[in-house]
Amino acid sequence: MNDAKSSTATATTGTAEAPLQRPCGRFAPTPSGPLHLGSLLAAAGSYLSARSRGGRWLLRIEDLDRDRCVPGLADEFLRTLEWFGFEWDGIVSFQSDRIDFYEDSLRALDSAGRGYPCRCSRSLLAALALEPGAEPVYPGTCRNDPAAGSSPHALRFRIEPDQSEVEFVDELQGPIRQDCLREAGDFVIRRRDGYFAYHLATVVDDERQGVTEVVRGCDLLSSTPRQILLQRALGFRMPRYAHLPLLTEPDGRKLAKSRRTVPLAPHDAAGQLWQVLSLLEQAPAAALARAPVAEVWAWALPNWRPERLAGCRERRLAATRAGQGTVP
Repeated sequence: MNDAKSSTATATTGTAEAPLQRPCGRFAPTPSGPLHLGSLLAAAGSYLSARSRGGRWLLRIEDLDRDRCVPGLADEFLRTLEWFGFEWDGIVSFQSDRIDFYEDSLRALDSAGRGYPCRCSRSLLAALALEPGAEPVYPGTCRNDPAAGSSPHALRFRIEPDQSEVEFVDELQGPIRQDCLREAGDFVIRRRDGYFAYHLATVVDDERQGVTEVVRGCDLLSSTPRQILLQRALGFRMPRYAHLPLLTEPDGRKLAKSRRTVPLAPHDAAGQLWQVLSLLEQAPAAALARAPVAEVWAWALPNWRPERLAGCRERRLAATRAGQGTVP
């Protein structure tokens, strides 16, 4: 699986020397469940952003958490994306093959005094959440506890108070400001079970692969300031960020968590691409819903207008569409 290649095969991923003169985007799904309509929206948004400006588009499988990954699902991802007409550059990269890179960055943070052990349990941290299921703000319990490393522990990133405030301009959502220490607290960079945490792995990968723009769903917008802190601590470049509206059920539930998640249907690839383009406010002609997939992309790429999504953080499926792909 690790030697899978795209039909374009114009570049090699996974190197620090990736060319930076062209835009470079990426799609990075986790093989813990099938791709769905929300996944297609995120993939299409990132693909259109990069390709419409002659850029590269990488495919990365975020498979670090082996306990959550479903065997064979990464292969299914590739087949599904090909059915929908996506063409990625170079080889598909797998985070499970990149552990040495994360180790190097973890050592750099530790040498700079930015990492420390934390033995707080998940149940203890969950009790700190302001509401059930919400992400708790870590209070710094183990920040200065010399005994924290003597028992099973995670590693956290130490946020310096004078560096806690992060401001950046999101290409779609506008100016974003977060006081990371107050709103999130020191965050995990390696879990207690030994797996590297998402924040560290994705920051390292984006840097080493030469990613210049991160286009993804708004569910990750609040995580971005923490990733910017890691970029600064490691001396990495900061890519452009553009957070797409999150596709939800009519009642506001995230589509990926819904019992009625809209599955992708390769036999209706053009119809579902048309639906996603409509949800992205691109106003595709009704006839494209029944056109060949290549024709849909041939229209979408030169007509990509991301400014139509400015300030939009959520798109709710109409009640008649929830659970099915609807075409005109």
